[in-house]
Amino acid sequence: MQTATLISLALYFVLMLAIGLYAWRKSTEDSEGYLLGGRQLHPAVAALSAGASDMSGWLLLGLPGALYLSGLVEAWIGIGLFVGALANWIVVAPRLREQTVQYGNSLTIPEFLANRFPDKAIALRVVSAVIVVLFFTVYSAAGLVGGGKLFETSFIDGQIWGMSPYTAGVWLTALVVLAYTMVGGFLAVSLTDFVQGCIMVVALVLMPLVVISGEGGVGNVDAILTSVDPDFLSWFGGLTAIGFLSAIAWGLGYFGQPHIIVRFMAVREGGVKTARNIGMSWMLVALIGALGVGLAGRAHVEANGLTLEDPETIFILLANTLFHPFITGFLLAALLAAIMSTISSQLLVSSSSLTEDFYRLFLRRDAGEREMVNVGRICVLLVSLAAIWIASDPESNVLDIVSNAWAGFGAAFGPLIILSLTWKRMTGSGALAGLVTGAVVVVAWIASGLGETTGIYEIIPGFIAAWLAIVGVSRMTEGAAEPAPRAA
Repeated sequence: MQTATLISLALYFVLMLAIGLYAWRKSTEDSEGYLLGGRQLHPAVAALSAGASDMSGWLLLGLPGALYLSGLVEAWIGIGLFVGALANWIVVAPRLREQTVQYGNSLTIPEFLANRFPDKAIALRVVSAVIVVLFFTVYSAAGLVGGGKLFETSFIDGQIWGMSPYTAGVWLTALVVLAYTMVGGFLAVSLTDFVQGCIMVVALVLMPLVVISGEGGVGNVDAILTSVDPDFLSWFGGLTAIGFLSAIAWGLGYFGQPHIIVRFMAVREGGVKTARNIGMSWMLVALIGALGVGLAGRAHVEANGLTLEDPETIFILLANTLFHPFITGFLLAALLAAIMSTISSQLLVSSSSLTEDFYRLFLRRDAGEREMVNVGRICVLLVSLAAIWIASDPESNVLDIVSNAWAGFGAAFGPLIILSLTWKRMTGSGALAGLVTGAVVVVAWIASGLGETTGIYEIIPGFIAAWLAIVGVSRMTEGAAEPAPRAA
C-alpha cells in the first residue's frame, strides 16, 4: 500500500477520533446522554446514522460480492431491504419515539419492553438482553472480518506489527472503533455514522461510474456480462419461488434490529418524517451504487483477465487497481466507514443492555450516573474482545455471518416490536413467548441445516412462528396481565 493511501486512511482515523472527543465533551455525563444522545439527534444525523449502521461492510463487500458471483438476480435482496426499511420508518419509528418516552423514558429496547409489560418485566429484560448481546457479538465479528479482508487484500505480502495483514486489520478496526465509542458514547457513534454515511455514498456513486467509463460505457459492460452468462443481467435467471421469497424476506429483519431502531428513540421530537425522507433517499442511492460495483466489477475483471479469489473483495480490488493512491485511501476509508459505523452501534447497544438490563437490574440498583457510564465503557470493551475472537478465522464469510445475525434479530424482535406498538391486547406472556420462539426457531433452523436443504432463509419460519406465538399466547392470557403505567 503506497504512502498516499496510508495518509488518506490516517486522516480518516484521526477524524473519527476527533469526533469521539467532541462527543465526549458534549453528552456523556449521564446514561441518557451516553446511550441516546439526550434524545436530541438532528433528523439528518439520525437518518444517515440509521442507514450507515444498518448497511455495514455488507453494502460494500457482501452485496457486491453476491452480484459479482451470481448476477442481477441477487438484487432482490436489496429491493427487499429497501421496502422493509421504508415500512420500518413508517410503522415503527414514530410510535417507538413516542412510546419509549411515555413508558418510563426507556433508554433501551429491553427496558421499553419491561415498562410496556410490567408483569413480565424482569424476564423480558433478561431474555431480550441475552439475545441482544449474543447476536450483536456475532454481528460485530462480521464487521471485523471485513476490516481484516481489507488489509489482507491491500497488504498481500509481509506482516504488520508482527501479525498477518488479516489479523492486523481486525485489531486496528476494533481499536479505533473502541476508542471513539468508549469515549463519546451514542453521540460519537451517531456523528461518526453521519460522516461515514456521506463517505460511503460518494464512494458508491464514484466507483461504478469510473469502472463503466473505463470499459467503454454501459453497452460494453452489458456485452461482457452477457458473454459470461446469458442470464447474468436477468432479474429472474435461475430464480425459484423460494429463492425470491428468501431474498425479499431480508426486509422483515428491519423491524427487529436494535442498533437501527434505537435511532428512532433518539431523534429529536417532530423529526421522524424528515429523517425518513433523508434516510430512504440515501439508502436508494447507496443500494444502486452497490449493485453497480458488483456488476461493473465483474465486467472489469473479465475484460482485463484478472483473477479474484474472493468475490467479496471486488470493491477493494477496484479501489487498488483503478485509482490514484490518495483516492484509493478515500475509497478504502469508505469501506472502513461502512464496517465501523455498524460495529460501533452494535457495541453500544450491547453495552446498554449489559449495563441497564444486568448491572443496574441485579447488581447495583442505586448506581450513580457516572458509574453507569463507566460500566458501559467496560462492557463495550468486553463485547469487542469477544467479537475479535470470533473474527479470528480469515475464512469467515461476511454475508453468511450477517444473514444469520440479521435473521436472529428480525425474528426475535420484529413481531414483538410491531405488535407491542400497535396491538393493545398484547400481553407480557405473549411478548416473552414471541421473543423466545423467534430466536429459538432461527437458531434451530441454522443448526439443523434446513436453510441449506430447503433454500428457505431462516428469518421466514422464525418471524412467522414468533408472530403466531405472540398472538396465540396473548389471547390465552388476556385480562390476566397487570396494566402498564404510562407517563402523564
